[in-house]
Amino acid sequence: MAVSELYTKYARVWIPDPEEVWKSAELLKDYKQGDKVIQLRLEEGKELEYCLDPKTKELPPLRNPDILVGENDLTALSYLHEPAVLHNLKVRFIDSKLIYTYCGIVLVAINPYEQLPIYGEDIINAYSGQNMGDMDPHIFAVAEEAYKQMARDERNQSIIVSGESGAGKTVSAKYAMRYFATVSGSASEANVEEKVLASNPIMESIGNAKTTRNDNSSRFGKYIEIGFDKRYRIIGANMRTYLLEKSRVVFQAEEERNYHIFYQLCASAALPEFKTLRLGNANYFHYTKQGGSPVIDGIDDAKEMVHTRQACNLLGINDSHQMGIFRILAGILHLGNVGFTSRDADSCTIPHKHEPLTIFCDLMGVEYQEMSHWLCHRKLATASETYIKPISKLQAINARDALAKHIYAKLFNWIVDHVNKALHSTVKQHSFIGVLDIYGFETFEINSFEQFCINYANEKLQQQFNMHVFKLEQEEYMKEQIPWTLIDFYDNQPCINLIEAKLGILDLLDEECKMPKGSDDSWAQKLYNTHLKKCALFEKPRMSNKAFIIQHFADKVEYQCEGFLEKNKDTVYEEQIKVLKSSKKFKMLSELFQDEEKALSPTSATPSGRTLLSRTAVKPAKAKPGQASKEHKKTVGHQFRNSLHLLMETLNATTPHYVRCIKPNDFKFPFTFDEKRAVQQLRACGVLETIRISAAGFPSRWTYQEFFSRYRVLMKQKDVLSDRKQTCKNLLEKLILDKDKYQFGKTKIFFRAGQVAYLEKIRADKLRVACIRIQKTIRGWLMRKKYLRMRKAAITIQRYVRGYQARCYAKFLRRTRAAILIQKFQRMYVVRKRYHLMRAATIVLQSLLRGYIARNKYQRMLREHKAIIIQKHVRGWLARVRYHRSLKAIVYLQCCYRRMMAKRELKKLKIEARSVERYKKLNIGMENKIMQLQRKVDEQNKDYKSLLEKLTNLETTYNTETEKLRGDVERLRMSEEEAKNATNRVNMLQEEITKLRKELHKTQSEKKTIEEWADKYKQETEQLVSELKEQNTSLKKEKEELNRRIHDQAKEMTETMEKKLIEETKQLELDLNDERLRYQNLLNEFSRLEERYEDLKDEVNLMVSIPKPGHKRTDSTHSSNESEYTFSSEITETEDLPLRMEQEPSEKKAPLDMSLFLKLQKRVTELEQEKQSLQDELDRKEEQALRTKTREEEERPPVRGAELEYESLKRQELESENKKLKNELNELQKALLEKSSPVVTAPGAPAYRVLLDQLTSVSEELDVRKEEVLILRSQLVSQKEAIQPKNTMTDSTILLEDVQKMKDKGEIAQAYIGLKETNRLLESQLQSQKKSHDNELEALRGEIQSLKEENNRQQQLLAQNLQLPPEARIEASLQHEITRLTNENLDLMEQLEKQDKTVRKLKKQLKVFAKKIGELEVGQMENISPGQIIDEPIRPVNIPRKEKDFQGMLEYKKDDEPKLVKNLILDLKPRGVAVNLIPGLPAYILFMCVRHADYLNDDQKVRSLLTSTINGIKKVLKKRGDDFETVSFWLSNTCRFLHCLKQYSGEEGFMKHNTPRQNEHCLTNFDLAEYRQVLSDLAIQIYQQLVRVLENILQPMIVSGMLEHETIQGVSGVKPPGLRKRTSSIADEGTYTLDSIIRQLNTFHSVMCQHGMDPELIKQVVKQTFYITGAVTLNNLLLRKDMCSWSKGMQIRYNVSQLEEWLRDKNLMNSGAKETLEPLIQAAQLLQVKKKTDEDAEAICSMCNALTTAQIVKVLNLYTPVNEFEERVSISFIRTIQMRLRDRKDSPQLLMDAKHIFPVTFPFNPSSLALETIQIPASLGLAFISRV
Repeated sequence: MAVSELYTKYARVWIPDPEEVWKSAELLKDYKQGDKVIQLRLEEGKELEYCLDPKTKELPPLRNPDILVGENDLTALSYLHEPAVLHNLKVRFIDSKLIYTYCGIVLVAINPYEQLPIYGEDIINAYSGQNMGDMDPHIFAVAEEAYKQMARDERNQSIIVSGESGAGKTVSAKYAMRYFATVSGSASEANVEEKVLASNPIMESIGNAKTTRNDNSSRFGKYIEIGFDKRYRIIGANMRTYLLEKSRVVFQAEEERNYHIFYQLCASAALPEFKTLRLGNANYFHYTKQGGSPVIDGIDDAKEMVHTRQACNLLGINDSHQMGIFRILAGILHLGNVGFTSRDADSCTIPHKHEPLTIFCDLMGVEYQEMSHWLCHRKLATASETYIKPISKLQAINARDALAKHIYAKLFNWIVDHVNKALHSTVKQHSFIGVLDIYGFETFEINSFEQFCINYANEKLQQQFNMHVFKLEQEEYMKEQIPWTLIDFYDNQPCINLIEAKLGILDLLDEECKMPKGSDDSWAQKLYNTHLKKCALFEKPRMSNKAFIIQHFADKVEYQCEGFLEKNKDTVYEEQIKVLKSSKKFKMLSELFQDEEKALSPTSATPSGRTLLSRTAVKPAKAKPGQASKEHKKTVGHQFRNSLHLLMETLNATTPHYVRCIKPNDFKFPFTFDEKRAVQQLRACGVLETIRISAAGFPSRWTYQEFFSRYRVLMKQKDVLSDRKQTCKNLLEKLILDKDKYQFGKTKIFFRAGQVAYLEKIRADKLRVACIRIQKTIRGWLMRKKYLRMRKAAITIQRYVRGYQARCYAKFLRRTRAAILIQKFQRMYVVRKRYHLMRAATIVLQSLLRGYIARNKYQRMLREHKAIIIQKHVRGWLARVRYHRSLKAIVYLQCCYRRMMAKRELKKLKIEARSVERYKKLNIGMENKIMQLQRKVDEQNKDYKSLLEKLTNLETTYNTETEKLRGDVERLRMSEEEAKNATNRVNMLQEEITKLRKELHKTQSEKKTIEEWADKYKQETEQLVSELKEQNTSLKKEKEELNRRIHDQAKEMTETMEKKLIEETKQLELDLNDERLRYQNLLNEFSRLEERYEDLKDEVNLMVSIPKPGHKRTDSTHSSNESEYTFSSEITETEDLPLRMEQEPSEKKAPLDMSLFLKLQKRVTELEQEKQSLQDELDRKEEQALRTKTREEEERPPVRGAELEYESLKRQELESENKKLKNELNELQKALLEKSSPVVTAPGAPAYRVLLDQLTSVSEELDVRKEEVLILRSQLVSQKEAIQPKNTMTDSTILLEDVQKMKDKGEIAQAYIGLKETNRLLESQLQSQKKSHDNELEALRGEIQSLKEENNRQQQLLAQNLQLPPEARIEASLQHEITRLTNENLDLMEQLEKQDKTVRKLKKQLKVFAKKIGELEVGQMENISPGQIIDEPIRPVNIPRKEKDFQGMLEYKKDDEPKLVKNLILDLKPRGVAVNLIPGLPAYILFMCVRHADYLNDDQKVRSLLTSTINGIKKVLKKRGDDFETVSFWLSNTCRFLHCLKQYSGEEGFMKHNTPRQNEHCLTNFDLAEYRQVLSDLAIQIYQQLVRVLENILQPMIVSGMLEHETIQGVSGVKPPGLRKRTSSIADEGTYTLDSIIRQLNTFHSVMCQHGMDPELIKQVVKQTFYITGAVTLNNLLLRKDMCSWSKGMQIRYNVSQLEEWLRDKNLMNSGAKETLEPLIQAAQLLQVKKKTDEDAEAICSMCNALTTAQIVKVLNLYTPVNEFEERVSISFIRTIQMRLRDRKDSPQLLMDAKHIFPVTFPFNPSSLALETIQIPASLGLAFISRV
């Protein structure tokens, strides 16, 4: 089809733009043939009319589909033209942050002006061994391709790095060399690769400088050849330099610097060793201050100086030479400060004792006078004489600068020579890879001789590049058998001829330099006359006669002729050089000028008309042979042309690889793309020319399978044939009618430019129609669903609305009725309230009135009553007063009368008493009277007493009445007073009532006011209370909130503390793992160095020994543990060495590098010390236990001696008894054979049986006697040793007495026999009882425990069953019964297996016995006649055999140890042992041998056996270390051996799971803890080797099976491929798939299980395997843009699920293997999730916690849509992700460390196998060892 048919509406094109170079636009209508104008719309929305060129009518370039934008290879684009290339580079550089892009065979590298994490060792490992098209573009991919082609094609390679200054050429070359150094390694362990890399700092310091375009610009070109040996390991290097910019030494433009080394010297001037150089600040020296920019941001010149000196040391430049270099450099700086004073116009002078010149002369070791003289004068030689002429100040300055440049150039060459000597190798170079770092095409405002040479070199390189591209295209066409049509491409041979041909520019320049009066002007005129109007590529500027223009391949460049001759001649005065060469104090200076030719100026003749100022007569110079040739030395241009021709020859003899460096902007802004500058460089570096050559033919190429997979959608089912090639042909014939637009090759289809775009358009249209149809159907279905949903919703809404309206009407009716009722009750309430108010008011008035009346009446009645009471009391008081007064008067009168009468009677009695007669009379009858009187006295006394009582009562009554009356009187008085007071009070009360009434009215008014205020206050109070309640509620809420916060904070703090504790625990675990990993890495390094040391010893022995002619020996034990990056070769170095000695007998043998051995020994010692330091802590802990043990042994020497004596006696006794038994047996056999009667000797004869019985009984009796004798002897020895230390006389006396009593031998024997029998009886009884008791106790305990467990289990089951429903209960009971029966079956099966084993064992023994009996019968039957045999039937005889009780030990002789190691370790085939015998059999055998040596207490034998075992295992692994079965087998056996040493060590921690019998087998004499550590280290080494074997086996499968293979067919589409073909995702024959990986995993797992490897160790191996799988897959995903798509994410997740299913099948889900795949799973999820909104970004950040920020951003940048319906990830979204992840602290490393090995542990796993039951098969060839 015609390309013009693609210009339809909405097609996108590129149009030129003065600012952006090219702009994108969209067609508004279809283009028709003949249209002169195209209607376009720009991306910003502006519409314009694009006018076509009326002459060419060339349409604007079409834009590629968005799906192809950002491709790795520019040749994969449908449209190959300048705007497509520019846009693709810009998108990759700005949007995806990708700096590398393929353009056919060229790698385009854009300088990011930023450090990127894409050059680490992990990236090198990822690219190592990969095809160039399988990974994303990278400088490492180019380096790997060169390295592989060198090894595969046996052809030297070159990497040509070119570009402008500041584009990154030096850095790219440096990274390429670093790749070679890392991947290839060194052949001699002499750090050659480090020396190659160390040359970079030196060359950068003396050859790089800051320019306006680059802070580290290389001012010279260099070609480095890196040499390799036959095994493709670096052996040396060589460097060639081109066109050093010497003018920079003496002049720098604004904002530029001199070479770095000068500023490094100035920055280090304060160092003590630099004091003699008398340096200072860089601004002090003229040669370093001209640019005005002595400091580079971010660069510390002092540190750089340290790096430079370190590099010099590494390259063998000693300190004296370094100081010599620095003296010369400092002298150049001081020389630049030398000033001149003009004496007149033609002469000048230097001031006396000028300080800079003095310092220069001191440093150079020359005379001040001579140097000052020749700086101001020059020597002119004519044919007859020589003159010395003064020179002007300007000439002197130029001469000074020329001398400085010359010295620097010589020093530069000297350093390069010494670097080359340091990098030179004595080993013969087999091949090399050259890295060319050369200046790119340059054009400035003023272009001089340097730019001319640079552009000339680029013309040559471009020609070579064009020819190589053309050649590759031709080879591709011929390979595919496509008709070859000549492709027209730009040939720049005319431009090269213009420069270098006869009478070319360089020839004319050299000719002009030879002319005495040659000048730049005359040379320009010659150029005009020779080439102007004769060569189309040569032009003359209009406004200048001192310039010329050359049309280069990249651009037109105008060169200024001024300075061409001077720079080409490069003249320096001979006298100045002689002064320097005469320096005797500074020998290095003279070395610089050893090969110096006389640099006489060709223009030594004086120009005409010029007079000499000074004509000093000098002797005429004698003519010397060859003087003319010396005077006419080669010019700079001639030298450059020759070196360039040599370089081109070298490049043409190699396979070139091209790296084009692009400078994106002139301001060094990171990731900023200037389209104008980029296009200019793309045109200059040949990238567009490559595209033009590719586009001229068939640029797009598809394999038939890829084409079918991509365009299967355009076919119908009937069009698909079994032959893919024919199917593709049929389709293309239908789609593209013009057959010239495509060609069918053998394996590919070739398309013209634009045809793939046409096919993509048809495919997109087909898919669009299909999408529209799908959308139509889906939308109709969605709309119908939406309509039905809306209809249903409308009906529902109507139902609810009508119900709502009915409910509203009913509510209205209810409200109306309720309102009427409310009105009725309201009106009633108002009337009733009014009535109650009136009634209440009336009642109040009535009550007040009635109360007032009642109170008045009450007051009146009260007053009347009180008055009556007062009257009553007053009247009573008056009556009582009158009565008392009368009574008192009467009583007084009575008293007076009675007193008078008593007095009278008293007088009478007194008179009578005085008369005697009276007494006599009285005495007559006195007694009677006395009696009467006595009676009367008594009566009177009685009366008196009664009266006295009455009187007392009366007095009491009187007193009380008196008091009462007094009280009444007082009360009356008080009542009277109260009455008076009451009367007064009544008056007062009446007054108060009046006042109170007034106050009442006042109070009522106040009450109303107060009530109003109270109501107001009440309202305010209620409001305040409500506010307070609200505040209280809010405070409560706040309180609750605070409590909740406190609780949450406490909870958070608890959780935080728990998390911190968990994190600290995890950190401690990580630290432990890191420490363990470091120890294991050191162990691995130690083993590697140890193996290397052994290899070197073998090599030394081989070098010392003289090999036989023609004989080559293959080293079968060559170490496989070499560098991981070293490629193996068919011819090893040990094989190659004798051959080389034969072929080169005349060459001198390479001396032995003893320093290498010293280094190795030192390194081994360091590693051993480091290893020992790691075990110091364990050793310190063990010392105390060892001391304790030693003390115990010292404290018990007699016991130890008794044991030793017992063992020796036992051994002697056994030997003697064995001899006796053998002798007796032989005698018996002889006696049987000598009998003449065959009947007697027949096997069934009675005599035969009797003899056998006697023999058996005798042997039993001998055994019994032997044990008795041994016991008695041991007791005697112990008693003797116990008696010896005793010194007391009593003990010795008793002993002597006992001995004297027992002198009779018979008595002693009887005593011994009795003691023996007694001890034996007691021991046997005690042991039998103890054993029976222990067995019964263990059995009862086990039975009780089992019953408890069964009971608990039954109870749990019963409880669970009771909670279940009936149906489930029945099912559970059935399940329980099934489980019980299954367990019983398993137990029975185990018993059956044990019985089978026993039966097999018995059968074997039976066969052995039958064989022996048969041999005996045959020997006996020889003497029996046939008749006797017939007459005497032979009955079968069962011979009873006593079972021997084995102790689980194996005995061997010391001399058989090498044989044991050879048969059991070195010659053992793991496959047969693993399949046919028990797992770990060699380990058990070795341990049983160790047990026997321990039993014999032979430490030498134990040490020798263990050492031989370890060395034997190492030898096997060294010999067959790449065999997985071998490594797995010995890892399993080493671990089992280690577990046996632990299990039977006697330590309590390891004896928990042992049986009593196994505890009896513990080691008794030796503590093998140190050997356990050695075996553990050996197991670690074997494990690491196993991991490496796993990795080597799986490495080729992982990427193909996990990434490239389409497990789910048809999910991912195939995009148009470029020149760098990637591995096809369609599975071909031999392609690894996921099934291949799973099959390999099954193989690994089955082998490890067969070998009996510990389950925990298998889990660790599986975890490591899955980690390697995940890491390699993720690393390739991060480095492959074509794999980062949605469909590939689905494929990866499916593949990971298959691996997880494998883990479930093998019961390995708890091994931690799944967790190692988490980064890969998250990367696959990241490819599939939405990537648009902030919510998506948040989800991605929370989801991808196992990926680092760099990995997440990298995946998002690489995400590539496979079809047009997917969208790219926007830059803003990626920035959002970066902002959200900026606080995450993770590793900046991009790739996972695929070489990381998890630290391995060996958990203790005791064996239940009894050692005494182990049988040694005859197939092992161990008949020389016997069971004990």
